[in-house]
Amino acid sequence: MATGRTHRPATRSRGIPEATVARLPLYLRALTALSERSVPTVSSEELAAAAGVNSAKLRKDFSYLGSYGTRGVGYDVEYLVYQISRELGLTQDWPVVIVGIGNLGAALANYGGFASRGFRVAALIDADPAMAGKPVAGIPVQHTDELEKIIKDNGVSIGVIATPAGAAQQVCDRLVAAGVTSILNFAPTVLAVPDGVDVRKVDLSIELQILAFHEQRKAGEETAAGDGALPAATRAKSADQGPDGDVPAVMPA
Repeated sequence: MATGRTHRPATRSRGIPEATVARLPLYLRALTALSERSVPTVSSEELAAAAGVNSAKLRKDFSYLGSYGTRGVGYDVEYLVYQISRELGLTQDWPVVIVGIGNLGAALANYGGFASRGFRVAALIDADPAMAGKPVAGIPVQHTDELEKIIKDNGVSIGVIATPAGAAQQVCDRLVAAGVTSILNFAPTVLAVPDGVDVRKVDLSIELQILAFHEQRKAGEETAAGDGALPAATRAKSADQGPDGDVPAVMPA
């Protein structure tokens, strides 16, 4: 079976924009769900809605793949699944190592979606000697002393870092030195890597902060809408008063 070192995805060589590449997994997830329901064809509007994008953007994205669909019929679901899987490099086996088997690393190891999407967890690695040999998701944890050998023996080119922030850069350096060229980083820190190494960062706290921003904005809009129901004189008085209710908060220049 082929491994991650024998082939690289063709997306860059074919000039597919990174934004399009980022949306391909969304289309693939929606198409896979349709395939599992034995749906033979899908319109651009239906698929765009399932993937959470607009149909014009979807059609533009698919044009980079050379797939234009059939007017009045739509897209062949099975063919698109194959086409996108091939473009993403998922028609082969990609061995992956997960470094850092704490709560998050163990959860990742137990995630059942890797195998069905073309990824094989080749090894689980942790610096704690007490973890060595302990099975997680049916895979025995190995010590970080074996990291380089594990990567070489399994032909690994993708590494997942789920360590504390303080250990992440050192782990990253060792992965890169051993030949890993793509890293998925769950540690709450920015990694420095040489040219030719791709890093994707997953930071749950940042995503929560973005959601908090949107929640705050929605709350502000609701407050503004509520103020709109007040009499005009009351709104004017409130706007002119300062924090103590008697002087303007900001004096005019």
